[in-house]
Amino acid sequence: MKLERIPQLKHIDSNNFFLLAGPCAIEGEEMALRIAEKVVEITNKLEIPYVFKGSFKKANRSRIDSFTGIGDEKALKILRKVSETFEIPTITDIHEVSDAKLAAEYVDILQIPAFLVRQTDLVVAAAETGKVVNLKKGQFMSPESMKHAVTKVTDCNNEQVMVTDRGTMFGYQDMIVDFRGIPTMREFAPTVLDVTHSLQQPNQSSGVTGGRPDMIETIARAGVVNKVDGLFIETHFDPANAKSDGANMLDLNYLEKLLSNLVAIRKTVNSF
Repeated sequence: MKLERIPQLKHIDSNNFFLLAGPCAIEGEEMALRIAEKVVEITNKLEIPYVFKGSFKKANRSRIDSFTGIGDEKALKILRKVSETFEIPTITDIHEVSDAKLAAEYVDILQIPAFLVRQTDLVVAAAETGKVVNLKKGQFMSPESMKHAVTKVTDCNNEQVMVTDRGTMFGYQDMIVDFRGIPTMREFAPTVLDVTHSLQQPNQSSGVTGGRPDMIETIARAGVVNKVDGLFIETHFDPANAKSDGANMLDLNYLEKLLSNLVAIRKTVNSF
């Protein structure tokens, strides 16, 4: 994958990691624009290539009464407005074959969720849109096995593919990041570390996933040291009241300091 093929992506010659960041789910237009505006301000200052992330719907929920979205086309139109307002690319995840064509009309990158990355029809549908495809490594998969997921995309004559590690299940209620997998997956495609999802604590008795946001900087620093190509960070100005994944999202107020530290680390790593 070539970063320059992602529409409107800025600062690609800065030698920084690229960033996929935004709320877990699109809750409304005002919140999406508010988050995007702040992250754009920070990433322009630090010269970080930035893609706005937001799910137009959440199909993978623990409980039937969990928030799933505000309506597919309504959320996708908000993603388009974010892109047009700030002149940045956008990414959203898809869950069904029919989602691929629909979402491709509004966003620049289609993301395959970790639980669905072995669904061949879904991966192929995303690849055939010609959009960049982000494949999230299943919590149950080895880094080596992601080679086959990447091949499903490239066999559709689409070389625009990247892989994202979001941790591996450790017991029933915890996730770990095996940093040995980063160089392995970088052999197949540019590799992103999903910092916030790798700190989830799933399968809680309440039916609401927990998390360890206090460990975000620890995991992010380790990823940068180990030369990930990109970072994935979900952020919100009010995580406690976010409608999805609030337990592991980064408070938007802490993002600039975190990214400043990570850029400094990246410069050091680049000097080796």
